[in-house]
Amino acid sequence: MSITPDLLLCAVFGLFTLIQLFYDLFFFARLAFYHQKEELPEEARFPVSIIVSAFNEEANLRKNLPLLLEQTYQKNGRRYFEVVVVNDNSEDDTFYLLNQLQEQYPHLHAVNLTQEAKLIPGKKFPLSMGIKSARFEHLLLTDADCIPASTHWLARMASGFSESKKIVLGYSPYNKNKTAVNKYIRFETLHSAIQYLSYALAGMPYMGVGRNLAYRKELFMQVKGFSSHHHIVSGDDDLFINQVATANNTKVVIHEEAFTFSEPKKTFEEWKYQKRRHLSTGKFYKQKHKLSLGLYAMSHFFFWISLIPCFFFYHFIFITAGIFLLRMMVHFFIFYRCCRVLKENDLIKWILYFDLWQLIYNIRNIPYVFFKTHKSWK
Repeated sequence: MSITPDLLLCAVFGLFTLIQLFYDLFFFARLAFYHQKEELPEEARFPVSIIVSAFNEEANLRKNLPLLLEQTYQKNGRRYFEVVVVNDNSEDDTFYLLNQLQEQYPHLHAVNLTQEAKLIPGKKFPLSMGIKSARFEHLLLTDADCIPASTHWLARMASGFSESKKIVLGYSPYNKNKTAVNKYIRFETLHSAIQYLSYALAGMPYMGVGRNLAYRKELFMQVKGFSSHHHIVSGDDDLFINQVATANNTKVVIHEEAFTFSEPKKTFEEWKYQKRRHLSTGKFYKQKHKLSLGLYAMSHFFFWISLIPCFFFYHFIFITAGIFLLRMMVHFFIFYRCCRVLKENDLIKWILYFDLWQLIYNIRNIPYVFFKTHKSWK
């Protein structure tokens, strides 16, 4: 049988469908069928330093900092953790608020910066100061606008540490509301989490999210902190984890008590700027991660692009329809399970719609993935 253009195009469609099925069944199914242990140790095994970097975050700190300071994490009836807040040259009343709270909470430690690091943009310098000031080896990072899901957040995340596990990846969803932009933001966040959590479960960790991330200080010191990428605005979480994470030293903790919640952007324009700043760090990932993530995005692109012309070849229409339905059914089922694991049940009905939307999202952001790098963050 001769190879005709219509046969070749349908073969290409089938190939990219197989690649998409591979990602769903080899990577994402690991998260879809993940089961987190429910029990917690009766007492804390080791002390932990919670690190927060804050720039003009008085309102968020006033609301959220007590929730961090009142975590249930004790040994012999006493708190076994500290909270380190780095006041990064704030112009509001953060300094006075921290002084006030220190009188009430002796395990609160404030680091007040009065001079910016001109050649180190973003949060990397204040985070470095917070980490170096931390009294304890085990670090748990979050942001000033993040709310822990429970008083067991610290205990849940700390339970992921062991002798060999030196990095703990958590999930940090956004608060829900009824707006359209909220659904887009939350689904994109869900999709990113499905990728990095599934890759970690497959022994290929490549990033973490600083809103809910833990690691040991020794890793930070071994690679001299953020020195290899200090000139890049973003990357205090994903680039650092990309540098130090391995199949053997990384653990995933997924439990609804271990989540942290934050308020998403209110408009598409604000969210677009935020995401493009984050996307610009992907070009600095290790080569194997760039290739794997690139193949996933490319196969998704060509799956949809090659689908439409395949339907014009009537003698292949039933094969094309069958291949398409198979991929969509598998994809929906895997993402349905992931939504249940990550407690994002209200997004289930949007899975297939957002799969097509992801095509447009990826196309629009190609320049930021490959070329552009943002210069500021505040």
